[in-house]
Amino acid sequence: MSTDTTVQPPAPGKKLNRIGLEPLAYRGGKTTLCAGCGHNAITERIIESFFELGIDPTQVIKLSGIGCSSKAPAYFLSSAHGFNSVHGRMPSVATGAVVANRTMIAVGVSGDGDTGAIGIGQFVHLMRRNLPIVYIIEDNGCYGLTKGQFSPTADLGSTLKTGVVNDLPPIDACALAIELGASFVARSFSGDPKQLKAILKAAISHRGTAMIDVISPCVTFNDHEGSTKSYSYVKDHDEPLADVSFVPFFEQVTAEYDPGATIAVTLHNGSKIVLRKMAEDYQPTDKMSALRLLHETMSRGEYATGILYIEPDKQDFIDLLGITDEPLATLPEAKTRPGKAVLDEIMDTFQ
Repeated sequence: MSTDTTVQPPAPGKKLNRIGLEPLAYRGGKTTLCAGCGHNAITERIIESFFELGIDPTQVIKLSGIGCSSKAPAYFLSSAHGFNSVHGRMPSVATGAVVANRTMIAVGVSGDGDTGAIGIGQFVHLMRRNLPIVYIIEDNGCYGLTKGQFSPTADLGSTLKTGVVNDLPPIDACALAIELGASFVARSFSGDPKQLKAILKAAISHRGTAMIDVISPCVTFNDHEGSTKSYSYVKDHDEPLADVSFVPFFEQVTAEYDPGATIAVTLHNGSKIVLRKMAEDYQPTDKMSALRLLHETMSRGEYATGILYIEPDKQDFIDLLGITDEPLATLPEAKTRPGKAVLDEIMDTFQ
């Protein structure tokens, strides 16, 4: 008979967020993308962001078009609502979904071809409407699903693996979004998990169009010497605007410190983050400063990353339409189909 009376420590508790869910509740299916693909890193940051913010996955709509990037929604938030639209038409589906139920959080994942080529017309109108959506462009500068041809975001002078040189100037999705009216515009790099997660958290918490252009190298077709969307090139030419983390507003956390200074802030769970305040000479609420920054960094062959522009008080598309607070999808027929008396009243105004 054993006489060992050692008390065994209890099994470690499961990691839960503020609404009692495990990280597993925020995952999706197993990725079928290439090993090392930047898109997979973006997926991981999306999973972490929603878990840490404590958002119910069933209150999320995830949408996409066609392309490698558009497979991504299958890999996160398996219990969320999802719709994979036709090529370049995700903004239309997103608009309908958000108008029908304004209480849902919409996340659209697109690619540089899906957005910048066949979908450019829909992208333009989504930005100008300021629809409440997190719009992520997984930007690798090529068509990874159809053998690596140049996409509209490929930089002038960049080369394919075959040696072909791109002779067309790129579309800058960030500059376009700022010009057209998006109220939150940022750029990041899939290889910078800290910055990307902070930006994603801020975007999810924003009310309006939050457009994030994420440079995401294609390891199969666009990660070679001569590519300006490769891991090595972006790491060497990344120009972060600031080192800033995002503090969610569950309870008020305040921090007062000078521009350019660094401070450690204790969060709700006892952990600490280190914040570095952006220098006074850059204002993310100044549209012209944001556009000037993009043009200046592009001329140097660099990528400005971080939150480039934000307009927190801009009226979003749903409020602009004056839609009732109750989701349209849940309204009874009596409210969505007025009776004959209402029609008669309308007709009388035309007599």
